[in-house]
Amino acid sequence: MTATTTEPTVADAIETRVVSHLHPEGSFDPADHAVPKGLEEIWRFTPLKRMRGLHSDAVLDNRDHKVEVDAAPEVRTETVGTNDPSRGSSHYVPVDRVSARAWAAADQVLKVVVPAEVVASTPTTITLHGTGTESAGAGHLVIEAEPFSQATVVVDYVGSATWAENVEIVLGDGAQLTVVAVQDWDDDAVHVAHHHALVGRDAHLKHVVVTFGGDLVRINSSVEYAGTGGEVDMLGLYFADAGQHLEHRLFVDHNNPKGRSKVDYKGALQGESAHTVWIGDVLIRKEGVGIETYESNDNLVLTDGARADSVPNLEIETGEIEGAGHASTTGRFDDMHLFYLQSRGIPEVEARRLVVHGFFNDIIRRIGVSEIQDRLLETVERELAKHVGVAESVAAEQR
Repeated sequence: MTATTTEPTVADAIETRVVSHLHPEGSFDPADHAVPKGLEEIWRFTPLKRMRGLHSDAVLDNRDHKVEVDAAPEVRTETVGTNDPSRGSSHYVPVDRVSARAWAAADQVLKVVVPAEVVASTPTTITLHGTGTESAGAGHLVIEAEPFSQATVVVDYVGSATWAENVEIVLGDGAQLTVVAVQDWDDDAVHVAHHHALVGRDAHLKHVVVTFGGDLVRINSSVEYAGTGGEVDMLGLYFADAGQHLEHRLFVDHNNPKGRSKVDYKGALQGESAHTVWIGDVLIRKEGVGIETYESNDNLVLTDGARADSVPNLEIETGEIEGAGHASTTGRFDDMHLFYLQSRGIPEVEARRLVVHGFFNDIIRRIGVSEIQDRLLETVERELAKHVGVAESVAAEQR
């Protein structure tokens, strides 16, 4: 017997339809989304030829991966069918072809539930191991934090894969939830995902995206509010090496009063053809009176041949707000910082290392998960070692 699935319809979401030109109208049917050509606003930065057909017609047969779950004792996890009512509970409707294809192709849903008023004693960790790139896969993850609960969920991606997925995050009233997604893939992985969060009244979400591995990684993250007083912190950290394309696109929809959002992403690039893309957009609707929002993105270019694209956007439909702003910077090392450190006897290579650590440290310490923070510091150190090796080789050639 084949189970039937009742999906939320576009009509159900009509009242919260995004009016931004940056966000096409959503649909669950992949046929409603044209195969992108690269000229569209939402695809113009993405190298479509490297996506292995995720955006067009690649078969998503879900063979080359395995999932491990290490849940906190207070947290419930289960695998359910695609007709489970939790799917679609975030009010998300796919806004691009990859997301719609992943929604249609996922054959099950991994569901994580933090019961009401529970304070989880340890983080819940979900690890997806990619075991090959010969076939592509699609996943669906739902994380529910019931009212007045507190928890941390870490989603870790490792190995080799061609992977598309949707992640839904739902916070009940007064819930406090931290979600950390770590893209630590092998160099040949392709990963395209959409994370969508629905934040309840007076709830607080900390959403963290960390991207180091993969050949091409594109993560879309979006947020809307289910009541007044919701708060969201969206933090990101990425480090691109030669040939990598790392793309992060964010959208905050202030559709309720007295909400708050803070977006802060930082990235470093090194090596020929390393490319990062950050697109941020905040929409403040007429209903979003009394909100406060700020988005920022900073990029540190370590070598020639690397490119960072950064585009912050603000769309404001009411003047009755507490504050709104955005900032974006892209540059090389601060020569004054290097001069200051070298004048105190610190060698140039070590001075550069200290500057990069200082650049990332603010984001790392705000993640709030000690195991992840320690791991990220080690990863940054490994990435810097690659840069130091290149720099020393160049210096030797010049001598």
